[in-house]
Amino acid sequence: MLKLGLTGGIASGKSVVGEMFVKLGAHLIKSDAVAHWLMEPGRPVYEEVVRRFGREILNADGSINRARLAEAAFGAPGGASPRVAELNEIVHPAVIRHENEWMEEIGQRDGNAIAIVEAALILEANAAGRFDRLMVVTCHPEQRIVRYARRLGISEDAARAEVTRRMAAQIPDEEKIRAADFVIDNSESLASTEQQVQRVFAALRLQ
Repeated sequence: MLKLGLTGGIASGKSVVGEMFVKLGAHLIKSDAVAHWLMEPGRPVYEEVVRRFGREILNADGSINRARLAEAAFGAPGGASPRVAELNEIVHPAVIRHENEWMEEIGQRDGNAIAIVEAALILEANAAGRFDRLMVVTCHPEQRIVRYARRLGISEDAARAEVTRRMAAQIPDEEKIRAADFVIDNSESLASTEQQVQRVFAALRLQ
């Protein structure tokens, strides 16, 4: 089995690329979805996040309000210092354990499988060593803002502020590209991205 880490900055198109690989026969797990699941009420990660960040991050039904948690973690303009490292310290180990168990299960079912973990912070978490290969998705900076605005239905000014805030907590694309075995440039059409994915998938199949 081949373990592939799929990473890239915010709104670079990681999910689009991941789904393209799934259509070709790869297996995919998304770190963000795992983190959401781990932060459901009643789970140990949820309890620790609430203990550290306070009940102000909760919705009326007790679930975690993602926007409030992001503000507490990344910091608001003119507000308190960012606490993203503290949040990652709680969430990352549990996410990694779950993903490792998933990859092991995939490998037991199919020794020739390609198991992909999609995660924004593979390099930031010093977790690249878990994978046989690392793939980075990139795009033009301005495209991130437009895509993020569309995804959330917010203004481009609001998207620019949020993208800038989140990118400040991430390793620059140039450094990620240097660490990558494969790079997917998602700046052009979907057809162009798909062609790159097909080439990478074919190369992975030979390894």
